[in-house]
Amino acid sequence: MEVHVSHYPPGTSKWNPIEHKVFSPIRINWRGKPRDGFNAVVQYIAHTTNATGLKIKAVLDARTYDIGRKVSKAALVKVNIERNAFQGQWNYII
Repeated sequence: MEVHVSHYPPGTSKWNPIEHKVFSPIRINWRGKPRDGFNAVVQYIAHTTNATGLKIKAVLDARTYDIGRKVSKAALVKVNIERNAFQGQWNYII
């Protein structure tokens, strides 16, 4: 499986098109509603739509994850990272 990764350069997150397309309708959808738990918030997000056809899928991931796990250098060497010709430090395929 290929995972395409594209980071925005530092200081440019306010220009992220996903934020502009998604967060405004979410705020409109849950305006005035009580956010009394994770499930309520996820449901408000998941039921967000707009007139142009936006549909958002959201599920609560209740799993617990280990923190502080380190990847060994040997394991990291095995990861196939293909850097993009344009800004390869921010755009790559794993």
